Amino acid sequence: MPDALAGLDVVILAGGRGTRLQSVPGDVPKPLRPVNGRPFLSYLVEQVRAAGARRVILSLGYRPEAFTDFAAREGLEMSVEKEALGTGGGLRNALPLLRAETLMAMNGDSYAAVDLGLLAALQRRRKARATMLLAEVEDASRYGRVEIDEDGSVLQFAEKGEAGPGLINAGVYVLQKSVVAEIPEGRPVSLERETFPSLIGNRFFGEPGTFAFMDIGTPESYAASSEFFQKARSR
Repeated sequence: MPDALAGLDVVILAGGRGTRLQSVPGDVPKPLRPVNGRPFLSYLVEQVRAAGARRVILSLGYRPEAFTDFAAREGLEMSVEKEALGTGGGLRNALPLLRAETLMAMNGDSYAAVDLGLLAALQRRRKARATMLLAEVEDASRYGRVEIDEDGSVLQFAEKGEAGPGLINAGVYVLQKSVVAEIPEGRPVSLERETFPSLIGNRFFGEPGTFAFMDIGTPESYAASSEFFQKARSR
């Protein structure tokens, strides 16, 4: 669906410091870390543009000036935090830039090889307030699990630590603008620990799938990202 995201605003959450990558050489924000000679963030922008996204906003906190050239080159808008606000606070900070009533938000340090348009279509069909992409993984201990019922409604979030297969948050969300407006303004807020749990029971759905998924949150996963995209390109 090449124009599936044409009517949505896309916000890429790229404000974190990436403290777990400090042992990896290079002093750039995590989403700008090079993968196969290009910034990791460029893969996300390429993905949403291919799905028809016309307005892409970077939610920035740590070293926003490092993104200026990239944003200008890619035609992106920037929402800059004056202080660290977390994923939810950063998204709330971008509210004045949002024009569409529905938006897609995505983590700037992970990549899910899926048809993003399908997630937007599910949001419309279910008349959902929020839809979260879920990845089926063999070991969910590093991420924590998401439990859903038969119709996809999110039931609860489980803490990290329990080994074994499960569904995890894949870092891609379709949200109604009203959800963003309800996030408290001017203070740090976590989407994962505050906003999403508060939506349980209020037309909040999870959509599971089996697809290639990776993040660059640790030195080990960052090291594996080069091969991940090489394989993705060869498919």
